[in-house]
Amino acid sequence: MRILHTADWHLGKRLDFVSRLEEQKEVLDEICQITEQQEVDLVIVAGDLFDTFNPSVEATELLYNTLKRLTANGKRPVIAIAGNHDSPDRIDSADPLAKACGIIFIGYPNALISPFASEDHFRITKTDHGFLEIQLKHIPYPVRLLTTPYANEIRLKQFLGIEDKSNQLNQWLSAHWKTLADQYCDHKGVNILTAHLYMMERGGELLEEPEGEKPIKIGNADITYTDGIPDTIQYTALGHLHRYQRIPGHHAPVIYSSAPLSYSFAEAGQTKKVVLIDIEPEQRVQLTPISLIKGRKLHRKKFNSVDEAVNWLVTNPNTLIELTMVTDAYLSSQELKRLHEAHDGIIHIIPVLTGIHETTDSSNPVRLDQDIYSLFADYFKSKYGQAPNEEINTLFKEVLTQNKDIEG
Repeated sequence: MRILHTADWHLGKRLDFVSRLEEQKEVLDEICQITEQQEVDLVIVAGDLFDTFNPSVEATELLYNTLKRLTANGKRPVIAIAGNHDSPDRIDSADPLAKACGIIFIGYPNALISPFASEDHFRITKTDHGFLEIQLKHIPYPVRLLTTPYANEIRLKQFLGIEDKSNQLNQWLSAHWKTLADQYCDHKGVNILTAHLYMMERGGELLEEPEGEKPIKIGNADITYTDGIPDTIQYTALGHLHRYQRIPGHHAPVIYSSAPLSYSFAEAGQTKKVVLIDIEPEQRVQLTPISLIKGRKLHRKKFNSVDEAVNWLVTNPNTLIELTMVTDAYLSSQELKRLHEAHDGIIHIIPVLTGIHETTDSSNPVRLDQDIYSLFADYFKSKYGQAPNEEINTLFKEVLTQNKDIEG
């Protein structure tokens, strides 16, 4: 059996003011092509399908169209669980129609999926709270999936009965997974766990959550550990962390597949992947991470001159950039215009001023009888050792005018 593991699509996510929807369309098309080319039997999407609880119409359409395409007209089951960015109610709401297409949505932890069949391609043969078994027509053995969508405090209390998460989360999950594995996961089928959790090796190094991500780990209350995964599990498909990585602490692979795009400049330079898993009963899985190439690459670049920056920008189109300019004076409006005209993907320009030093000289008294522009000039000079230039004065006037408009 061949399975594709992906996660953290974050459909609808923006990078500051820049929409990433067209890039998401391109990279999801790439994932669909990989799925077809590699003759995948089953797809797992391990949470954070959307970026917000209330995604746009465009993001919603992209999700459903992509998942339907991944099913190959109902022939291939697709399992999609909710992450911490997803509304579990929204994920579950499309379930009846989705099942008819071969898509299995799981919004809440401890969910119970009703048995059903997708024509004669596959059928759900066993279900339990947080578990389902799928039999594909062309595979002689079943695949068993332990499923754990993201669970916050409310969901843990409502669906799992956990009152004190800091003391009971790991204990409950370990016991729950073990109970399911003992009952259903023998060596006559393929056994997989998929979850949207912050998971690490007990006693291991803490893992960095993505920049801008809604954090799961708050203190140590939300950390889960690989030693709680049952021994019969052959592969654990995780979502939440955006970098591809294997988490130690279990005899079988525990994998974060990564997000399909770099969603913050902290992810600049990362290679995004999906994971192919070749698996059969009682055998070690064979992993094949496949790098994704679609989407605009993110760069953090630092330059000492505008000419140097412009030369790089012109030769590196189709990227998104956080640009740091090391200068001995403030960038003029003309220099800023040159930079933006050289590239349409500049998200931030960060000035690092080397020729301007703060001063703490407070010996000169403040003249409060001046107008506001003179007061600003005196403050600026006391702060930075020189008078503001024309561009800064113009910007200050614009801010004052805008504030008056708002107040009016």
